[in-house]
Amino acid sequence: MSITNERKAELIKEFGKSETDSGSAAVQVAILTERIVNLTEHLKTHKKDFGSRRGLLSMVGQRRNLLDYIKKGDEGAYKALIGRLGLRR
Repeated sequence: MSITNERKAELIKEFGKSETDSGSAAVQVAILTERIVNLTEHLKTHKKDFGSRRGLLSMVGQRRNLLDYIKKGDEGAYKALIGRLGLRR
């Protein structure tokens, strides 16, 4: 259900401005997307896990806020990011 350190480092390398850039909005969105995908798979098998469902909704809202922040700053970067992550909007 959780994201491994190796996968997190890959996401930071792919979406960050540098190797140690783990705080930029694009990296945060990529990490949240990975966690959301993992949790969605978990909830497909554990349908009554309402605590995890609540956490999933919280993560989706947090990702939405970060995406709105990116869109407000740079529309092109926003479109590129959702294209790379495969998000619908």
